[in-house]
Amino acid sequence: MSTERFTIGEMARKLGVAVVTLRRWDRQGKLKPLFRTIGGHRRYGDEAEKPDVDMTVLYSRVSSHDQKPDLARQSSRLEMFA
Repeated sequence: MSTERFTIGEMARKLGVAVVTLRRWDRQGKLKPLFRTIGGHRRYGDEAEKPDVDMTVLYSRVSSHDQKPDLARQSSRLEMFA
């Protein structure tokens, strides 16, 4: 087991998520820190992994009602990609 410890900011960068996401995952029990410092700061180990994400958000838009067919095409392509 490695002894390297990461702050919440370092772990967020390592996992490619925002710090607020790590805090939310902690509250939800998805990714708990190894421990908290006396001051209450989270410390993560290098074995921490990004939990499975159970939601994907897709967004498509057009600028006018006349482009409604384009909106349907955009939405279809996004769904295929996701």
